[in-house]
Amino acid sequence: MSPMPDYQVRAVHCDHLADDETVYEALVRATEPLQRSWEKLRAARTIAIKFNQDKAPENLVMYDDRNRQQLVSDSVVRATLRLLREKTSAELVCVDCSFYTMYNNQTVQRTTQIAPLLEEFGVRYADGTRPPYVTVETPGGGLMFRKYVMMKDAIEADEMVDVALIKNHAFMGVTGCLKNLFGLVPPEFHGGKPRTYYHHLVRMPYHLADLGRIFNPALNIVDALVGQAGQEWGKGVGMGRVVDGLMAGDHVISTDACLMHIMGHDPQADWPTPPFHRDRNSVKMAADNGFGTVNLDEIDFVSELDPQPEGTFFSMVTDSAQTNYSWLKTMCEQALYYRDNREKFVDQYAGEYILLQDYQVKWHSPEGTIRVSRRQLSGDNPDHAMWYKFVDPEESEGEHFEIYEQTLDRIKAYEPVPA
Repeated sequence: MSPMPDYQVRAVHCDHLADDETVYEALVRATEPLQRSWEKLRAARTIAIKFNQDKAPENLVMYDDRNRQQLVSDSVVRATLRLLREKTSAELVCVDCSFYTMYNNQTVQRTTQIAPLLEEFGVRYADGTRPPYVTVETPGGGLMFRKYVMMKDAIEADEMVDVALIKNHAFMGVTGCLKNLFGLVPPEFHGGKPRTYYHHLVRMPYHLADLGRIFNPALNIVDALVGQAGQEWGKGVGMGRVVDGLMAGDHVISTDACLMHIMGHDPQADWPTPPFHRDRNSVKMAADNGFGTVNLDEIDFVSELDPQPEGTFFSMVTDSAQTNYSWLKTMCEQALYYRDNREKFVDQYAGEYILLQDYQVKWHSPEGTIRVSRRQLSGDNPDHAMWYKFVDPEESEGEHFEIYEQTLDRIKAYEPVPA
């Protein structure tokens, strides 16, 4: 008997207008072969589920009467919860940190789009915008940070199920299961950091890889009924796409690699190759550092879906290649300047957040939320990056400054020729 392959992914056809029973049957077909996933989930006492579902009602974009264009559809949520109820005896907990509650003065009662379904299936909602939190060490020491503050409910669950949507992302190129985990980053209170601290040039791809290792979902599901090209959010800015499919995999990185293939993207591509205009391909970078694979030949991948034609899915280009290169280069230079002169910054700014540009502090505050545009703060040098840092005398978060050195070395080959 041949050994089970290291990674398994299945993609099945399912019409985006199908009824709930048909969507459930398609999800059963996609998940049934994933033996490793079910072994873990059946043994679990508590399963945390991260749905891509949080949105203020006034910002909701529908593709049709059944499908949200930018969030997981109700039919996929219902199928997922039904499947977990039938195949496991675990307590199910929906975990999320509502962006709109943290930063847009909303409430989780308004932004939890799937609340009626959670109630229907008796699933507890864990609100990550408030404690309890725990500090966790990143497995293997981390790529970007050695430790993070995270939701206790998400960390202490025995296993996790990650349910994402097929769509592009203007900053990261693709939003899949790995990027969906970013929705578990809590607010800056109680030792956490603002989301923008991590949603940051150079840091973001490595941070996402750290999240993948921390949570390592047992089952990864992609709603590919309807998705969005161009970018992840906004009314009237993204383009709806019908794929008529569902995907499921037993590893977050291999699942996203196959997702990129179905979208028409090369999962082994990296910055500055589209759709990765702004920064690295976080999925490839995670695989390059020993977590999963983006090589489809190393994945037991069976698909009823053909890759989308070239150009169907794409990420919007928001800034020129010259500007983006300059931001990456100067971001690294500021980080390394801080590292080499840390005592000077600690003496003056200990316990504060700073924005460092051209070797000068352009903003500082004990509160991490930046309430003024960084493009405004950058003044006469908008193409020079502003590096964002919490000045901790102990450097307890354990930032890996060698990443900035590696980035400088890597981007040299791509320096644009001035027009």
